[in-house]
Amino acid sequence: MPSMQLRHDDVIVGVDTHKDEHVAVLLDGFGGRLTELFIPATIAGYEQLLAFCHSYVGPDGQLVSFEVEGTGSYGVGLARFLRRHAQTVLEVHRPPRKGERRMSGKSDTIDAEHAARQVLSGITMAQPKTADGAIEALRLIKIARDTAVKSRTTAMITLKATLVTASDELRSELEHLTDFKLVAACAQLPSGHRRSAVRSD
Repeated sequence: MPSMQLRHDDVIVGVDTHKDEHVAVLLDGFGGRLTELFIPATIAGYEQLLAFCHSYVGPDGQLVSFEVEGTGSYGVGLARFLRRHAQTVLEVHRPPRKGERRMSGKSDTIDAEHAARQVLSGITMAQPKTADGAIEALRLIKIARDTAVKSRTTAMITLKATLVTASDELRSELEHLTDFKLVAACAQLPSGHRRSAVRSD
């Protein structure tokens, strides 16, 4: 975010995001703490937050920016909403657990205020990714593929572990097969054989 001369009437908003509820802390342009607000992570909650923030802007001020944690996860919905309403959204990294959090304590309001103060301290922050379009579609496809591969690996390990306790005849028939042929062969077994495959000797 480019440097700018802030006024006392300006408002800067830091937001700590969670799955069901977000916490916002408002600062004036000189760094004074104005108030805090807890909102549900819903469209109605986002509308409430935006109206609430505008109500604190002074006659000569402006709503400068929203510093939001977790813009790629729990904060993605809020970031999208604010961008649609022509607000500046900046991505904030959480403070280190063993550094600032240990000294100042841990609470959602502290995290939200820390986010807002990063603008005042001059820390360079990036605008979050839009999380839509072709890149987001590819990301979702990769997540689905990675989940499917992990599930397949788990299933094969379980199947081969079960085969260890099967009868000698069944083991000799199935153990040499490739994964694909093993699954196909097991699917064709009569139900009695499938029960015997999971019964200990």
